[in-house]
Amino acid sequence: MELDDKLELKAKLTVQAHIELYKVVDFLNKNLKDKNLIFGLSKKDKEMIISIYET
Repeated sequence: MELDDKLELKAKLTVQAHIELYKVVDFLNKNLKDKNLIFGLSKKDKEMIISIYET
């Protein structure tokens, strides 16, 4: 089974890129993993996309 089969995308938000946004995503992942949530961050041009997945 692939990882994508285990994750359900719950929400996605596009914001202006910020150099320290990864710290927020890391904080959320460390503190909410017991709630079966995973936060992702990707960058496209001058924007960043924050994704929330449920396992």
